Amino acid sequence: MVGLTVVEGAGLLFAQSPSHGLDSMLPDMPEGLEPALGWLHLGRVPILVLLILFLAGFSVSGYVVQAVAGTLFGSLLPWWLASLPAALTGMSCVRAIGGLLARVLPDNETTAVSEQSLVGRTGMVTQGIARTGMAAQTKIRDANGDLHYVLVEPDIAAETFAEGDSVLLVRKAGARFYGIRNPHPELL
Repeated sequence: MVGLTVVEGAGLLFAQSPSHGLDSMLPDMPEGLEPALGWLHLGRVPILVLLILFLAGFSVSGYVVQAVAGTLFGSLLPWWLASLPAALTGMSCVRAIGGLLARVLPDNETTAVSEQSLVGRTGMVTQGIARTGMAAQTKIRDANGDLHYVLVEPDIAAETFAEGDSVLLVRKAGARFYGIRNPHPELL
């Protein structure tokens, strides 16, 4: 575990994450193995964390098994015999503590959307007056319901938008969106 800490720390000095690289190298779990290996929380908890849990459980239980054997028999067990219950305990640690961590650790999913996905959505001008060459701040809700504030200019040169006007975004060019007056303001 100390070696893993040194490798991870050295990786951070070079702006790399060996544990992230290890996770990305693992293939997706085949459908047939999911029930068999799912109880180990593979894919839900980083593999390095699961490895540390196994090593911690294995080492602590190995010391306990050898201490009990020394007390009962007056000598230590052979390494291969002591490693069997230690391996089972290590797997139990991965199962129990990994399950707790899987509930606490954040998912790798995000609700981020591309700016292009805002085209076709309606919003309301919140600040300024939009006219050709001059954008106004407009608030738009994305598909997830999150608010975005974007700069909008009228797509039609003769049109202007004042604060409180409902607009429909029709295209994006550069950092600005272009919109038309919302034909269905009641749906905003």
